[in-house]
Amino acid sequence: MKLIDAVGKACPIPVIMAKKEIEEGATEFLIVVDNKMAVENLKRLANNQGFGIQAEEKAGKFYVSFGKDCEQCEEVLEQFEKEQKYNGEDKKDYVIFVGKDYVGEGDHTLGRSLIQMFLYTLTQSEELPKAILFMNGGVKLAVEDEQCIEHLLHLSEKEVEIFVCGTCLNYYGIADKLKVGTVSNMYDIVEQMQKAGKVITI
Repeated sequence: MKLIDAVGKACPIPVIMAKKEIEEGATEFLIVVDNKMAVENLKRLANNQGFGIQAEEKAGKFYVSFGKDCEQCEEVLEQFEKEQKYNGEDKKDYVIFVGKDYVGEGDHTLGRSLIQMFLYTLTQSEELPKAILFMNGGVKLAVEDEQCIEHLLHLSEKEVEIFVCGTCLNYYGIADKLKVGTVSNMYDIVEQMQKAGKVITI
């Protein structure tokens, strides 16, 4: 089994290294990382690509094995096939990108109220997005705004995926306060945009 050393590599480099190995036709390999965020990102990649995955921690390092032949494969492949339905051809297949914690320019208080109303209105819509992507100041909405968190939880229950930039959470010092959504990385966010039929930026 091939060993890939990604120790000390910042996100999303470990994910990109693993994705490259998959694209080159590998059916099993082992990648070593040194943080739990990288492990979670690799798990999502494995699920998206139809791979089984196992992770083991030893001496502060995480050994993450990818394989097509493992006990998890049947479940993983079912999830993979489900996700393949989102091929970007359906006009209703869209994602929303939120790059700040308010809408528009001008008064910040008004802008925050507008983003709250926007998310609430979205919960009442019949045509929901596949995902909502939060970056930069937008990540604060999933941490400190109770109204937005309530709306996002409601959307999550309706199978809308919530991706929150991990680098941004770390920058603002709020990574341990996330209330809703999945800590993500630039690779996952870009991939969601590329797969979508349409990207709406707020």
